[in-house]
Amino acid sequence: MAAGLSTKGLPLGRHAADVRRRIEAMEHLLERSFVIPGTKQAFGLDVILDLIPGIGTSIAAAMGVYMAWEARNLGMPKTTILRMMGNVGFDWLLGLIPWVGAIPDFFFRSNSRNLKMIKRHLDKHHPGTSTINHG
Repeated sequence: MAAGLSTKGLPLGRHAADVRRRIEAMEHLLERSFVIPGTKQAFGLDVILDLIPGIGTSIAAAMGVYMAWEARNLGMPKTTILRMMGNVGFDWLLGLIPWVGAIPDFFFRSNSRNLKMIKRHLDKHHPGTSTINHG
């Protein structure tokens, strides 16, 4: 497993900094928790779940919807949340293609896209939650 964000001890509070830590952990789990040996190509649970036709991609989509739910709790604009849901929906549709649906997940990372939108909102409206990204 790739070194990175630990899910142990994630805060349960509603404070923006707590939300930020939870969604960063979810994005990491879904998009970057493993590395293909001998490469720097990261992938996550989203790709693995896409290998289980129908059920797996729906589980991954539900996890992506959780990030949009957290965004709603932060008071993000409805239009941004709709864009996030569109990203999750598009990813879900791609994942419905048995086996082949996992391939686009290497390129269209809906959860990473959604995390960027949430971080932009947090950085603007809750600047105290910003963290230094060490790569």
